[in-house]
Amino acid sequence: MQTVANTVLKLSAAAALCTLSLAAQTPAAGTAPPPIRDYIRTSWDTLSRSMAECQSVRDPKVTTASIVYLPKDMAVPASLQKLHDTCGVEIDHLPKAINQLGDLRPEKDLERPGLLYLPNPYVVPGGRFNEMYGWDSYFIVLGLITDNRLELARGIAENYFFEIENYGALLNANRTYFLTRSQPPLLADMIREIHEADQRPHKLPTPTPDPAPGVDISGARISPKTLALGPSNPGSKQWLAHAYGVATKDYSLWISPIHQARVGNTPNGENTHLARYFDVGEGPVLEMADDSTYYPDALRYLLNHRSEARDYLVPASSPDSASCDKALTAVCRSAQVDDTRLSRDFYKGDRADRESGFDTTFRFGPFSGSTHHYAPVCLNALLVRYENDMAGFARELGKTADEKMWKVRAAARKAAIDKYLWDPAQNRYADYDIVTKQHNNYPYASDFYPLWAGIASKKQAADTVLELSLLEHDHGLAMSTRNSGQQWDLPFGWAPTTYFAVLGLRQYGYTADADRLSTKFREAVETNYLREGNIREKYDVLTGSTTTRVTFGYKANGVGFGWTNGVYLRLLPGAVAQ
Repeated sequence: MQTVANTVLKLSAAAALCTLSLAAQTPAAGTAPPPIRDYIRTSWDTLSRSMAECQSVRDPKVTTASIVYLPKDMAVPASLQKLHDTCGVEIDHLPKAINQLGDLRPEKDLERPGLLYLPNPYVVPGGRFNEMYGWDSYFIVLGLITDNRLELARGIAENYFFEIENYGALLNANRTYFLTRSQPPLLADMIREIHEADQRPHKLPTPTPDPAPGVDISGARISPKTLALGPSNPGSKQWLAHAYGVATKDYSLWISPIHQARVGNTPNGENTHLARYFDVGEGPVLEMADDSTYYPDALRYLLNHRSEARDYLVPASSPDSASCDKALTAVCRSAQVDDTRLSRDFYKGDRADRESGFDTTFRFGPFSGSTHHYAPVCLNALLVRYENDMAGFARELGKTADEKMWKVRAAARKAAIDKYLWDPAQNRYADYDIVTKQHNNYPYASDFYPLWAGIASKKQAADTVLELSLLEHDHGLAMSTRNSGQQWDLPFGWAPTTYFAVLGLRQYGYTADADRLSTKFREAVETNYLREGNIREKYDVLTGSTTTRVTFGYKANGVGFGWTNGVYLRLLPGAVAQ
């Protein structure tokens, strides 16, 4: 094996190459950018990674040289051996087999973090995110299918099969420090999208862009004709059968005891038959090593706003069991202000918030430190959709008993959502605090998820549409009504929540509202692309710009950007699955 110094040197070179490849997508000052569709087509390759490329191992979020880990006892693939020989990347095996989250504790069982091996190429989001992310990849796959890149899309799904079978779950991302949590459950819908694309006999309808004024996409305008997709995959049903089995295991995570939302947040509390987000790890997340001020900044805010601090603060003299283990991570050691530290329960909520994908927001308390105390609308709407997708797969595979089981589960969850997550006092879907037994008064863009899942009544849908008066602005759908200084709150709008809101509104017949939100999103993307020559992870819906003023947490606005590209394509008029 190469020395750590040589590894760092070669990875630094790989990082430089990666930075140059991203910079190559941004035109020189004074020159017009290429058509936006050309940019997106190119970005799929620019953002693609595989275990045969040096740049795949780079991790800007941690300070140590990275390492590639294989599942315990797995033979080293030739491509990975070549990566070692070419780039000096260290290769090792995980010290134990993993069947479920928590079997391996990265902060205790591994001396340093690393990249988890995956067999197929994948697309990363962009910016500081140089690995395959859970819910990001769902929207990336939507874009790949729309852009006629079905093999790459299928490979991403099969990477998730590999994760579930070898790392215990569909992970937040394929780094060892994510071995304690998953991300929003969208695998079944990803499988459905790929399977349906496989079943299209010859051609895929293609969208025609509807650009913002002044945006040159003439060279990228998708022909009103259709692109050949090739014959229907004769092995598609066999693929579905395998996918169904793996998805069943993925689903089991969300109904396991750690994810059950029980009243009182106790193992013996009343079972709401709803799920919550939860991370089995302890203490601050390791990937915040590159943002060493986040936890101290959170502490300072809480010290200055003690009325909001809940049970998030403990004296510095408290034992580590009341906060975090200083001996394990530098992130924990730095998370102290004067004589105060963050509580163990705050860290549990912080970790759970990252499983939700909305990291971070004040939705579940300041810095979402109480995320694990809530049965959230978004998660449970996604799970109803998951159950209904699985019922459809079971029907196609001739599994009659399974189909009935999934339908029963979906109906039961819908009833639980109506009981616990519909607040008649606010006339809206609202997250339910299982500790205080109260609804959250925090209007949020994910309140539209039940419309996408198709579980809202006509009245519930009509009441949900009224939330547009709170969340819709000149340039799109804001995450919330509160400017907390965090990226998943006002004034930011994001591709994923816009996508679910648009499709949900359209499904219930609110076509004008859906078209208006879709147009605002596309115009924000197109206008900024014309000005900057790139696509970003989020947009300011008040100003329409990509300028981000984030006080706490991730302060950059990543360039790429995987899910924005995918949602932009899907929201073009005439796109597939509209």
